[in-house]
Amino acid sequence: MTAEHSPLLDHCPATLPAAAYYDAGWYAREQRGIWHREWVYAGRLNDLPKGKMRPLTVGGAGVILCRSPEGDVTAYHNTCRHRGSELCRAEQPLGKTIRCPYHAWSYAAADGRLLSTAHATPTEDFIKADNGLYPVAVTQWNGFIFLNIAESPTPFAPDLGLAAYDNWPMADLVTGHRVVRDLACNWKVFWENYNECLHCPGIHPELSDLVPVYREGIMSEPERPGWTPGAPTGHALKEGAVTWTLDGQPCGPTFPNLTETERKTAANFVTIYPTAFIVAHLDYARIVSLVPTGPETTRLTAEWLFSPATLAQEGFDPAKVAAFATIVLDQDAEAAEMNQRGLKSPRYGSGRLMPQEFDIHRFHGWVLDRLKDN
Repeated sequence: MTAEHSPLLDHCPATLPAAAYYDAGWYAREQRGIWHREWVYAGRLNDLPKGKMRPLTVGGAGVILCRSPEGDVTAYHNTCRHRGSELCRAEQPLGKTIRCPYHAWSYAAADGRLLSTAHATPTEDFIKADNGLYPVAVTQWNGFIFLNIAESPTPFAPDLGLAAYDNWPMADLVTGHRVVRDLACNWKVFWENYNECLHCPGIHPELSDLVPVYREGIMSEPERPGWTPGAPTGHALKEGAVTWTLDGQPCGPTFPNLTETERKTAANFVTIYPTAFIVAHLDYARIVSLVPTGPETTRLTAEWLFSPATLAQEGFDPAKVAAFATIVLDQDAEAAEMNQRGLKSPRYGSGRLMPQEFDIHRFHGWVLDRLKDN
């Protein structure tokens, strides 16, 4: 595995201002400029039964995620065209229609067309075809469902491209374990923590033991002083370990089509701002997703995905596999909340990034670019 150049910054740029992490006005701009425009993770297809619909929140907007009895997936804004009542309050059966629980207007589940106004008697100026449900864009990728509530969504584009997981049987994996945490921090604080490893030696002793390069406060060998382009890199994990488990050993059958580089990397990260990152190992995968619930609060959900063969092993306990990454997530959560509390100091206006925090610098640029019109 080689890299062409060191990613380290050649200067120490300023961070975002402190207000970006707690100001209600800034948060509202992000809801409009980011969460209302970008693709947001909505769950695994295997976790949405056929013939069901469920309510979700995307950027503060209510959405209905639907899967027909035939398996088709659609989504709509959770608002009736009559007087705005929510249409779906909890996961419930879905047939051919979506019926408003308030005044019984009904819509076609397949395309949102208004079918009936029930007891109401519209006059000639009411055009039925103009009063269907507001659609929400849906895309499926490797068994993951993503939604976009923008009227004209941009193409779905993970940071490493749509082919990043072609060698994994990702669409066939099944959710085996889930962890949910409500964090007392702004959503960007968690992403910033994800984007650097200066904190790894002090915050993550277990992770730094498993991944030797992390002990140096860096994420990859090209960040080392004296690294030269084209220098080969070895296995990412300590000797004897091949995956992210407590003992470093596979939890079940390994995926057969991975390249040597993918196996040596051991944790293959794909980032999808602002909503989630996915980590694929040689024996399982996981997705960690974020939902901002306020200027200083975030809901984090982590899901571990396994092959049916792994889950079928006698005595298999997915929680034991998840234990290692859960330790790391809880350490990150504590660090993020500590960071959030410090940002509220009246003396802190902004900070300076270090050369190793190049990915935070890119993330800040991504955020600011999307707030230009807001």
